[in-house]
Amino acid sequence: MKMGQGVEWSIHCCALLAALPEGRDLKLEKIAEYYELPVPYLRKHFQALSRAGLVKTTPGPSGGYRLARSAEKISLLEIYFALEGKDPAFRCNEIRRQGPTACKQKLYPVPCNIATAMWQAEDAWRRELGSISLAQIIGDAVKQIPESRLLASAAWLEETLDI
Repeated sequence: MKMGQGVEWSIHCCALLAALPEGRDLKLEKIAEYYELPVPYLRKHFQALSRAGLVKTTPGPSGGYRLARSAEKISLLEIYFALEGKDPAFRCNEIRRQGPTACKQKLYPVPCNIATAMWQAEDAWRRELGSISLAQIIGDAVKQIPESRLLASAAWLEETLDI
């Protein structure tokens, strides 16, 4: 399974929004600037995040984006679903029923064991992503990011929000 880079981008961007003070918004252009991402592409992803109820927009000159709920209540799976959809990654076409040695369908009373294994793996993957909150990702990231980067990020945010 290969997911689009928008999933990674959106998780990072939502983590940035989680750092905003209560009641503050961040313009999409500033979010894009922070990660050096193209605004039109990011806009498409933020529309999907908004439709999924993960981010809110405030219109107007001082408006922008913010999380729709706390980072503790947003899972990585929700972000993935917002961008990639909920369809299963694996689709079984039952090719075992084709070819020169094909048998009648009634001789295959159970689902294909390959499909079953793939679906079980995908269910485990989804359960794991569903159990990881954006807040957990942020907490782990803070331990990995050099202090100089954390300070620079805080200064950038203060300057951007004119705090």
